[in-house]
Amino acid sequence: MISSQFVSRVTLRRDIVNSFEHYPFSLPVVKNLNELNLHPRVTFLIGENGSGKSTLLEAIAVSLGFNAEGGSKNFRFDTRRSHSILHEFLRVARGIRRPKNSFFLRAESFFNVATEIEKLDAEPSFGPPIIKYYGGVSLHEQSHGESFMALMTERFKGNGLFILDEPEAALSPQRQLAVLSRMHDLVSDDSQFIIATHSPILMAYPDSVIYQCNAEGIQKVDYEDTEHFQVTRDFLLNPQRMLKILLDR
Repeated sequence: MISSQFVSRVTLRRDIVNSFEHYPFSLPVVKNLNELNLHPRVTFLIGENGSGKSTLLEAIAVSLGFNAEGGSKNFRFDTRRSHSILHEFLRVARGIRRPKNSFFLRAESFFNVATEIEKLDAEPSFGPPIIKYYGGVSLHEQSHGESFMALMTERFKGNGLFILDEPEAALSPQRQLAVLSRMHDLVSDDSQFIIATHSPILMAYPDSVIYQCNAEGIQKVDYEDTEHFQVTRDFLLNPQRMLKILLDR
């Protein structure tokens, strides 16, 4: 049966991989990947730094036609070519619907997206300036957190596909709660999210699936079984005890 969600499944074409001994195929998340079923609303990829979650997320985005450094599918700038070849080995199953709105956010290169917007707006054009769709204020004239919130509230619309790599990087806990609320508005308006994150606030979104990336590969995990939830909970329940364990010499 053809899925009605925008992206339903990611499959590694293992038959055309020559070797799993070299990057990115040596990453456990890739080496053990066969098929990854995506939630129709929100899919989270979590794991330690270096686990491969961002590499996999980037490959999914590039496979779908996004620029490796982020932006909409119309962005084609290349500040520094650093993405892996993994996208060439993925088969991404799409549904019968096509998103009316889409964006790939990489926290580490969002500055480059903002610069590209200013560059494009400086060129002659018959249309309105691109920054109009981001709230009308230069993203460079706002804090990182403010510019990301402008992206969420002004640029992201319903019937959208949004791929986010560590969106919490510049956000306070209060702003993460605001993102959670905005996500729900967009999900309720037939949008789909794929998110790599460390944030126990964001991954608490109830209508979702969480995939843990670790040395064993990738496994589905319940929210309260994630290390992110457990470590945060244990620390907040008794910070003095945790600090004594961590700092006592």
